[in-house]
Order: sequence, then C-alpha cells, then structure tokens
Amino acid sequence: MALKDVFCQDGAVGLLQRAFAAGRVPHAYIFAGPEGVGKFKTAAEWAGLLLCRNPVVEKGRPQTPGGADWAESCGSCESCRALAADAHPDFNTVYKELIEFTEDGKGKKPPLDLPIDVIREFLIQKVSTRPTLSDRKVFIVREAEKLNISSQNSLLKVLEEPPKYCCIILLCTRMEQLLPTTKSRCQVVRFGPIDEEIILGKLKEMGIGQDQCRYFARLAQGSLGLAHQWTALELAEANLYQTKKEMVASVVGLEFADVPEYAEKLQAKSKKLAAAWATIEPSTSRTDINRKAAKSLVGIVISVLYDAMKLSVTPNEPLINFDQKGSIENLAARLGPEPLAEKIADCYRMLRWIEAAVNERLIFEQLLFNLAGSDTMTV
Repeated sequence: MALKDVFCQDGAVGLLQRAFAAGRVPHAYIFAGPEGVGKFKTAAEWAGLLLCRNPVVEKGRPQTPGGADWAESCGSCESCRALAADAHPDFNTVYKELIEFTEDGKGKKPPLDLPIDVIREFLIQKVSTRPTLSDRKVFIVREAEKLNISSQNSLLKVLEEPPKYCCIILLCTRMEQLLPTTKSRCQVVRFGPIDEEIILGKLKEMGIGQDQCRYFARLAQGSLGLAHQWTALELAEANLYQTKKEMVASVVGLEFADVPEYAEKLQAKSKKLAAAWATIEPSTSRTDINRKAAKSLVGIVISVLYDAMKLSVTPNEPLINFDQKGSIENLAARLGPEPLAEKIADCYRMLRWIEAAVNERLIFEQLLFNLAGSDTMTV
C-alpha cells in the first residue's frame, strides 16, 4: 500500500502531497469523513512518508493535479522497515481501548468515550520526548469524535504549541463533536464516500453472490469499510443478508400487537450478529461490537424507510433493497414522504441511544413502536 494506491480520495491525498512538496506540513490534521472511506489507511501511509529517511519523489507526475511532484516512502530504509514490522518508536496510534494500559486503568472495561488518561499517557507525555529513529513523531488518534471535553481541553496546548517534530492526526466521523478550539488548531482534510461500483468490485473479490454484493455496497452508502465488514460476516455464516430479507418483510407489515414479540426476535438477531462479529474482529471490545450489531440492524430499517420515501419522490432512483421492491412499494403506498421522513428521524434517534448505551431491548421496542405508529414514549 502507498499513497498512490489510496482510491477515491484524490482531493485529500493531493492536499497532503502539495504540503509535502512545499515543505509546509501542518503540525495537526483532522481527517474528516464517513466511517470506512480510507482515513486510517491514508493517515498510516502519510505517516510512513513523514517518517521515511529517503522519500522517493516523482517529478511532474501526470496523475497529480497540475502535474505536481509526487512523494512516497522508500519502503527500504530503517524507518520504513520498522513501520512495516509495527515496531516504529516514533509512530503511535491512540484509541480508547488503551485505557487498560494506563497507570490506573488495569481491568477497566473500554469506555464509551476517549478518556483523558489515554490522551495524557499515550500522546501528551510522549510528545515531549524527541524522535529516536526518524526526524518526526506521528500520532494518529482514532475515533476522535469520542474525545470528551476534558480530553480535548488537555490537547489544546499540544495542538497550539507542538514541538516542530510532531504531527498529530485526528480521525473523525462527526466534526460537530469536536470543540471549536480543537478544530481551529488543525487543518481539516475532507474524505468523501467511495463510488458504489468500486465497492462492488472489491466485494466480488471476496466471493459472495451478486445480490449480496449489490445490497451491501448500497447499504454502506460509500463506506468500503462497512461493506467489507458485512461481507466478512456473510462469509462467516452470520446470515446477515437473509436477516435483512426477513426484516424488510416484517417492517412493512408490522402491527402494534406484534411489537413485543418482534423486539425480542430483533434482540436475539443482534446478539447472534455480535457473536459472529467477535470472530472477525477479536481485538475490538465486545461492547463496541454489540453497538455495531445493533446499529447495523437499525441501519437496515432506515434503508427500508429511505427506499419507500425515494420511491414516492424519485421513482426512477435505484433502491438499496432492490431485491424486495414489491414490499417497498407496499410501504410507499401506505405512508407518504412526510410520515416516512419522521420515522427515519426516529430511527436516527435510536442510533444515538445505542451510542449512549441505552438498554438494547428498550431501543428495539421503541424503534418498532415508532414504526407501528405508536407514540408511547416521549424523549
């Protein structure tokens, strides 16, 4: 992998290349964009270039906007070899699961947010020591949208007056979660969704059926990472595609009296999906995997409502649930665009509940009551 191999993010990579060519690399970045569009891969390759002892520069590369120079890490110096072996002393990835390795964190479960102890011990304290193998030190902070206020405030001095050798990259899916003071001290690099056909091609290489490939590519809404995870689950016999087909039929015909029983079934499906997810991502905390599973099921419901609304307004647009168009047409005939939009908003509220660790059974019940037309709970 190299920066030239990062696909569908020409704007982001081009901005980085221009900064390197001008010798004006900012001390702090925010890589902002949806989950699974290549932010971490780009950050890792950018770090490799910044840490490389002998960068290779291609003069006037035609593929570069304006025919500018293009730089890549050499891949063979001591720094590149250490990075490839995951043993580079000047490259640091910071994430919330590191809480277990902080001074007072032994035995603690991974938190919902990115706590100040992790930022202090794995970033702020390490920033003060000079690089040992390269001329720079690079820190990549994953899920920066989960930095709590204390964590962000602790970062401000480092972001405002960093050592010249330091580069900090915050990976963020929700910019609104960052304080204005944090954003003002960083250069924002925007990452966009990946083209559906590119995602489709990657999924076909994994060896699942055409319908599954097309569905997961569309459900992912431009996120190759999410589409890849769902496909891996399908290969792990989690039966997510079959689950979605059952869910579409159930959502379209949902009655008020069916809600308690179906909420229980949905919770069981979520647990089964989470168990399969744990086998393909063993390093991810079980709490986060449970959230991913629940959010995936809610995402399927959103896709059904979105398809129905789209069918009412722009009937020629392709559907996510293209393989169950009849069910979508029935839902669109029963509900107009405005009620569908309200139900979609309710679903997004359930996604926020999942992030806030609300009881899963309560989430599914409220989701289904909203779909069945009940207003039994006000939030």
